[in-house]
Amino acid sequence: MTQQQFWNNKFSNQDFFYGTNPNKFLASNLELFKDYQKLLCLGEGEGRNAIFFAKNGLDVTAIDTSNLGLEKLEKWSKNENLNIKTVCIDLNDWKADEKYDVIIASYLHMYKNEREELFRKIENSLNSGGYFVAEFFSINQLNYNSGGPKDIDLLYTKEDFENYFNLCKKIITEEITILDEGIGHQGEASVIRVVIQKN
Repeated sequence: MTQQQFWNNKFSNQDFFYGTNPNKFLASNLELFKDYQKLLCLGEGEGRNAIFFAKNGLDVTAIDTSNLGLEKLEKWSKNENLNIKTVCIDLNDWKADEKYDVIIASYLHMYKNEREELFRKIENSLNSGGYFVAEFFSINQLNYNSGGPKDIDLLYTKEDFENYFNLCKKIITEEITILDEGIGHQGEASVIRVVIQKN
């Protein structure tokens, strides 16, 4: 099964699999972005984060491999009179040829051997002073049943981020949180949170 097929299966229902509220950690960093304009959402799915940041005045682009997820986002943004650019592509094929002030992601499922290239693209795509803010499932999420992959190669450690983004200021924490995100994420979870600013 391809990544597109996997995510299309999750997003094929009329309802929003992860709900319509933004990821709480990403939303809590809105104040950081008040002087910024261009924001990129990676692995954005059905659009809950993209809609939130567009409503708060940012110029948003959303990338995802699921055409069904992005179709939901496009319909939603039209209903809200928002102009959000969507790009349907696997992140491994993302060319990263534009610059952004902010790049965000919530629960991006990338295999361990794909991350170095992705992190390089993220760092190269940030303007000087720009932010990468994201929340990922920790390898300790295997102890919880609140959502996320059961494959350890799709889960993260703090070291995954400490060993990259060398030209940046980094805040990387592992925390226990309570998820309430649609039917997809419910209950106690172990997450890695990153706030990375490019020098």
